[in-house]
Amino acid sequence: MSRVKKAVNALKTRKNVLKMAKGYRFGRSKKERAAYEALMHAGMYAFAHRKDKKNDMRKLWNVKLSAPLKEAGLSYSKFIGSLKKKNIVIDRKILALLAEKNPETFSRLIKTVA
Repeated sequence: MSRVKKAVNALKTRKNVLKMAKGYRFGRSKKERAAYEALMHAGMYAFAHRKDKKNDMRKLWNVKLSAPLKEAGLSYSKFIGSLKKKNIVIDRKILALLAEKNPETFSRLIKTVA
């Protein structure tokens, strides 16, 4: 088999890896092997944390809903349960937005449910 020298392709790959690792600390931004490994880990963390972000947002919506519901004397779980019984289909994201931005509309919703 003939010998293959990478030349241009190797330089291009190295340049791109180091460009993507720009801003990393210590050898991870200057040495190709360390930079490549750092990029692989960064990609795995980015994938996992994109999934986590969805869970974090749902937790935040629950907290935003719980505060005004406690003032009204309701618990979060009873509120969601009564919404389902009345066949009111509004997702938690919209409910949290209503509770935060339009408290009077949210209070009217609580009165219809309670």
